[in-house]
Amino acid sequence: MESALAVPPLPPHDPGTPVLSVVDMHTGGEPLRIVLAGCPEVSGPTLLAKRRYMRQHLDHVRRRLMFEPRGHRDMYGAVLVPSELPDAHLGVLFLHNEGYSSMCGHAVLALGRFALDFGLVPAPAAGTREARVNIHCPCGLVTAFVACEDGRSHGPVRFHSVPAFVLATDLMVDVPGHGKVMVDIAYGGAFYAFVTAEKLGLDICSAKTRDLVDAASAVTEAVKAQFKINHPDSEDLAFLYGTILTDGKDAYTKEPTTNICVFADEQVDRSPTGSGVTARIALQYHKGLLELNQTRAFKSSATGSVFTGKAVREAKCGDFKAVIVEVSGQAHYTGTASFIVEDDDPLRDGFLLK
Repeated sequence: MESALAVPPLPPHDPGTPVLSVVDMHTGGEPLRIVLAGCPEVSGPTLLAKRRYMRQHLDHVRRRLMFEPRGHRDMYGAVLVPSELPDAHLGVLFLHNEGYSSMCGHAVLALGRFALDFGLVPAPAAGTREARVNIHCPCGLVTAFVACEDGRSHGPVRFHSVPAFVLATDLMVDVPGHGKVMVDIAYGGAFYAFVTAEKLGLDICSAKTRDLVDAASAVTEAVKAQFKINHPDSEDLAFLYGTILTDGKDAYTKEPTTNICVFADEQVDRSPTGSGVTARIALQYHKGLLELNQTRAFKSSATGSVFTGKAVREAKCGDFKAVIVEVSGQAHYTGTASFIVEDDDPLRDGFLLK
């Protein structure tokens, strides 16, 4: 029989520092720490302005939740904020080991469930099998569709992306230790460089994670140094988020294609990467390898978890031909926590080991 003991009181802590209450989830193995309470108000008239404000004034919140001893260098987080968009149910700022992302697909899949289960959207009508959740991400409005039963989330989630497009193909980049390497750059709410792992002398399925991380990071730094990223809507979105190494199986097949995403400060995505799947679908469609509504499966080389994706319709982003991509996956709850600070703790804001 389960114990009926009351929830224990908080241990000694600084009463002047808000307790950070969180819900933890994962999608395909990639963690998401959602802040329920304790984050100070994030000021700004737009979501991108709020993102800048948090970076400049509230970065200690990110460090306390993402870094050790409360997190780890591959932790990922979300702070929920009001949105200026009338159609949005919620706005979100994404946190990682280096800063703040413009998009995160695994987080959107998890937040769809969370928003429904925690009452952030109107309760679905009786008999509804799928609830709609409009999530304002820094890259724009993303719509999640949450499988539900009796008003609660139940099963997978899918989302429709912002317009995804290709910025460059067959770009030759001089990568230290690897020579000239051909890469593609595509946008799925964030920009990624794509390269076949074999071109770097690695097998995506059997290579050590450390070797994959080192190679992907070398590509990221080389692209940043040799190619200027532009986004037609905002300079806030014009940055390379990371590199995705693939098995090179870009032509359509019903078999999963495997990849691994290394982003931010050598952070490794445990999932197939929702925004990366979005960008990779856009790239395959751009190259004529995929038709509208052809579903592909994408497998994480880190955990073996799978997302599916398909281009559902054509769109535009500035002058770029783009597609709206549907990505599907399964998120799960893992727990809750309350994080405190003691005023004499010299590591109160966290640390990272390399």
